[in-house]
Amino acid sequence: MTKTSYRELFSLENKTAVVTGGLGILGKRFCTGLMEFGANVVIVDLDGEKAKAFAQELMEGYQRKALGIACDVSSPQNVKTMVIKVIEEFGEINILHNNAASKSADLSAFFAPFEEYSLKEWRKIMSVNLDGMFLVAQAVGAQMTQQGKGGSIIQTSSIYGMLAPDHRIYEESFYLGRKINTPAVYTASKAAVMGLTKYLAAYWADKKIRVNTLTLGGNESGQNDTFRKNYSARIPLGRMGQPEEMVAALIFLASEASSYVTGQNIVVDGGLSAW
Repeated sequence: MTKTSYRELFSLENKTAVVTGGLGILGKRFCTGLMEFGANVVIVDLDGEKAKAFAQELMEGYQRKALGIACDVSSPQNVKTMVIKVIEEFGEINILHNNAASKSADLSAFFAPFEEYSLKEWRKIMSVNLDGMFLVAQAVGAQMTQQGKGGSIIQTSSIYGMLAPDHRIYEESFYLGRKINTPAVYTASKAAVMGLTKYLAAYWADKKIRVNTLTLGGNESGQNDTFRKNYSARIPLGRMGQPEEMVAALIFLASEASSYVTGQNIVVDGGLSAW
């Protein structure tokens, strides 16, 4: 019987991982986790200078290669150029964390009531949260197919792609000093990610490209005490998540530890979807 090293199954040594939305609160944690497990990491975000600075920080901390690239994932040309730059630097892409999402620069429009929601705002959010997922998966998946070595694609969704938000938790709830809600466009876009994942998992299965969804519950990131209390009351574990608690699931999906897992939705929500 051949001895299996279960620890080695989680190793990402000599793998190149691309993370879109790599400068976000969770994005930075995801990049750090992938690098700690041995991957070379490409930080993809709108702000190229900040992405390069974070890449430099990771390289100094982990003595591995990292690259920061400016990219608007809603732009086909930007996405194509991003993939070319990654290949020029690393030669191949083995892991994609399709993670970028938008809350819009116009928060009044983003948080507007459904009855007043503008089609312009709807399309702007969809251009990143869904069109961006499609464009990046398309470009990177084509590259993985060309490489002929398989790969792992992980697409970030939200618990509100599975469930409707409980609007009662938003009473007297604020985020960074602003009254908030979860708009329908967010739920619709995140539900679509799950459908896209299942399609691609079947479509690329014969190429040994695995595609899975990582669905996240609410994380602490600047909400006021009222929101944290209201949200936590809905969670079996009794609290919001911490960003670092999302990383282990990503490592599992990115690594050979999940070599027989594709088309699945891995939910990290403290049990919210259990009741």
